[in-house]
Amino acid sequence: MSLVFLLVLPEIGWWRVKPSAPAMTSYLAMWGLFTFIMFIGTLKLNRALQVVFLSLAILFWLLAIAEITGNGTWKIIAGIEGIFCGFSAIYTALAQVLNEVYGKVVWPIGPVKKPVS
Repeated sequence: MSLVFLLVLPEIGWWRVKPSAPAMTSYLAMWGLFTFIMFIGTLKLNRALQVVFLSLAILFWLLAIAEITGNGTWKIIAGIEGIFCGFSAIYTALAQVLNEVYGKVVWPIGPVKKPVS
């Protein structure tokens, strides 16, 4: 939501200053760092969540590179990565719901590591 506000509010005149390229780069890079730390937290969970969080961290970093360089090729690469990330998130959500509802593996999400007792 904060990204939408950063991008939309200046466009509709509710905020006077657009964020600069270095500010947006920092913003995106920090979200990438946060998401990567969340990815580390998924290492005890299933493979599908690991894919979602790692691909999201990579997406934020690609967007940061695209922002600071202004290079359209990086934006295209980030867009492709974003599509992959989005589809992996949709798959993971659907798999978790279907597997829970049917009480069996309908769509695989990878091994779930059991806590050490």
